[in-house]
Amino acid sequence: MLAHATAGQSALRQPSAASRRVKLSFGPTLDYVDRGAPNGVPVVFLHGYTDSWLSFATVLPHLPARMRLLAYSQRGHGDSDRPVAGFHTRDLAGDLEGFLDAVGIERAVIVGHSMGSQVAARFAITRPERVLGLALVGGFATLGGNAVVGELRQAVAALSDPVDPDFVREFQASTLARPCSDTFLDMIVEESRKVPARVWREALDGQIGEDVSPDLGRIGVPTLIAWGDRDSIVSRAAQEAMATAIPDARFVICHGSGHALHWEDPASFAAELRAFVDGLSARA
Repeated sequence: MLAHATAGQSALRQPSAASRRVKLSFGPTLDYVDRGAPNGVPVVFLHGYTDSWLSFATVLPHLPARMRLLAYSQRGHGDSDRPVAGFHTRDLAGDLEGFLDAVGIERAVIVGHSMGSQVAARFAITRPERVLGLALVGGFATLGGNAVVGELRQAVAALSDPVDPDFVREFQASTLARPCSDTFLDMIVEESRKVPARVWREALDGQIGEDVSPDLGRIGVPTLIAWGDRDSIVSRAAQEAMATAIPDARFVICHGSGHALHWEDPASFAAELRAFVDGLSARA
């Protein structure tokens, strides 16, 4: 159970190092950060829909330097390349393998928020030999029948460039149950404004078009499922279904938090993640 953060803990802690760029062998160039011990346990972070690696900017400083922490902006997002196609979850999972190859990592703990959780789960299903553990945050196996996402899809279908900043802010604010700092939210909104309207549409359609539910039982690594009990996008029932289907899963409820629980309480989320990763090392 995650504790509430104080106002000071919620404030944005600026990244301590500039991002880098890496060209995948088969496609896009991705913007990323790589921090901590080069030989530490690798932990790779996958952000949610229209976010960027900066989604984890307040989480990374709370994690120990003995870990190797990597976060990248997925194709079409942040300052990564925006190819003309390829925004299905399976495409993004392919990018994850390409990223691991490009940075020289054989196996990693994969942390995915929202859209990133679906990518992480698909990757664990198709490339199990490359995953040490999974952390699914505000996650889902399918968006089929999700009324909130259905309404979002209708709104996104009408978007044009440049995407209305008021729409972006309303969307991102809707993922919160408790306020984060204005500085952090402003940064998140600016990152989402980098995403062109076509990527808003194609990335959302890519998630809706995927359903990893039938394959969750094939995930053979320890899995942490973290969900805020004030999440307005994905339900507790969906989390419990994933926790039941994945053989070695632990479900953590973050009381008072919304869909972007790692924004609202980065210190407590980092503590939960640190304990999970340390537990993986103890079991090895």
